[in-house]
Amino acid sequence: MQDLGSDRADSRLVNVVVDAVDPVPLAHWWRQALEWRMGYADRFETDVVPPEGEPGVDLVFLPGAGPKTGPNRVHLDLDSSSPADQRETVAYLLDLGARPADVGQGDVPWVVLADPEGNEFCVLDPRPEYEGTGRVASVVCLAQDPQALAGFWAPLAGMRPVRSSARVAALRGDGGPFLEFVASPTPHRVKNRWHLDVRATATGPGRDRVLSRALDAGARPVDVGQGPGVGWTVLADPEGNEFCVLAGVVG
Repeated sequence: MQDLGSDRADSRLVNVVVDAVDPVPLAHWWRQALEWRMGYADRFETDVVPPEGEPGVDLVFLPGAGPKTGPNRVHLDLDSSSPADQRETVAYLLDLGARPADVGQGDVPWVVLADPEGNEFCVLDPRPEYEGTGRVASVVCLAQDPQALAGFWAPLAGMRPVRSSARVAALRGDGGPFLEFVASPTPHRVKNRWHLDVRATATGPGRDRVLSRALDAGARPVDVGQGPGVGWTVLADPEGNEFCVLAGVVG
């Protein structure tokens, strides 16, 4: 993978978007789970954002989730600072309404839970590499070819490769969570309930260049019912995962 460097990227990862059956209660649950704060809200969306000064990407909750079929292809990994902190975090989340989840993980040092709508997430064992990420250590995407998909996403997310193996390819920007691609033999089959949003940078050549570059790299336009005149363009990455290129720029 080419190290593009986030300072030279045309776009950056700005949101993780969650299609929810009942978005407002789910947004408030995640606000409590992460100890974040509420952000922008209207009748179409409800945002949860990191505390002032903490790195991270916003969580955007939208209505319209269909029936859940199997584990999500995108999920969050939460950080912990010690074994005691991991245990306390898991206990707090279970009291809040999370439930244990089995995605075939077996005997592992992390704990897999599901939120009130069944969306899986992990509470990680302490790992020094995630120091400074904030509460969310990583946004994790299942991939049939982690290295190839990380190579596609590095310039879009404004991140650089930091770790690669047969099973995991990891990207990192200038603070905030990692973006990690984890090997899975299961292909994309239905619209993802969680997806990523990117936005052109103020120093880049603009949104048209972001779209052109993504299409040249193997993305394709998709129709998820967005209709005409919306302020974003919906594409799918080379493995079929939907994502949006938003209008406007991020500094």
